[in-house]
Amino acid sequence: MKKAIKVGIFLVSTTVSSFIFAQGNYVTPRTEWGQPDLQGVWNFSSNVPLQRAQRFGDREYMTTEEVAQMRARLQAADEASDQAVAQRDGGPGGYNDFWVESAGITDRIRTSHIVYPTNGRIPSLVEGVDISAGGLGDDVSGDRPVRFVVGGISKDGPEDRGLSERCIVGFNSGPPFMPSLYNNNVQIFQSRDTAVLLTEMIHDARVVHIGDRPALDENIGLWTGDSRGYYDGDTLVVETRNFNGLTSSFSAFGDSEDKLLIEKFTRIDDATVDYEWTIDDPSTFTDKITAIVPMTKVAGQLYEYACHEGNYGLQNTLRGARVAEQREAEAGAN
Repeated sequence: MKKAIKVGIFLVSTTVSSFIFAQGNYVTPRTEWGQPDLQGVWNFSSNVPLQRAQRFGDREYMTTEEVAQMRARLQAADEASDQAVAQRDGGPGGYNDFWVESAGITDRIRTSHIVYPTNGRIPSLVEGVDISAGGLGDDVSGDRPVRFVVGGISKDGPEDRGLSERCIVGFNSGPPFMPSLYNNNVQIFQSRDTAVLLTEMIHDARVVHIGDRPALDENIGLWTGDSRGYYDGDTLVVETRNFNGLTSSFSAFGDSEDKLLIEKFTRIDDATVDYEWTIDDPSTFTDKITAIVPMTKVAGQLYEYACHEGNYGLQNTLRGARVAEQREAEAGAN
């Protein structure tokens, strides 16, 4: 049952492997305005690591033998895993393997999503940059504002919880998009003057304005930034500034206030969009970071992700903490 769910949610018209040989002759379809047609629902699930294992050096792709070995390991782990997935020691964990959606659909497997720096690793941090990572285990030490997306620093109030628990920012919706546990889907809409990137997680709709438009005042910060775009041949290029600084710059590092994000969406065949992004944040990293995440066409639609900051899960988390405190006080009194 578990395998059927993982495979059955992805339905494309032709096998992905057949497209690999046709990419050189592929003609990108166009919208009625002559733009490359990127519309549809796209899945960016992946079991490729963000950072490259050192044994691969600067090599971007796995060999056929390495791919087979990796899939065998994943299959064995899948069959053995019925327990809750905990990102750190402590806590009850969050999800068992039934819910995890991590298998990308391609026969050409990268050694890492990061392609620059050329070693496939996150570059060094600027001295003094904050590092703050949450997770599904126990709460971590830290101060408000909480910039990570999962977990928390306490349970005194909603401000102590991660951004996805508060339904503000999804744990995979970025920007940039990064494969995570599940709901790795984005729907792209296009009009003459806009492109809309609707993520399944936390149902965020990022409106990308195409063409000349006055820059947003630098003092106005947004959770997902201010996105402006243009078309470069068959590629939609999106430049995003004006992040509000209340999220991490990337992963667990820094804050987003000085971040410039450049995303490129290129349709390379009927079923695949190459999604490439570059983070330029000199306040956090000593170099830029560029990653490539393939997106695969899904024959389906997105349904509402009904999440809001007053959700019952958050209320119950805080209520449970108050009950635990009361019981501890009563035990101390006795």
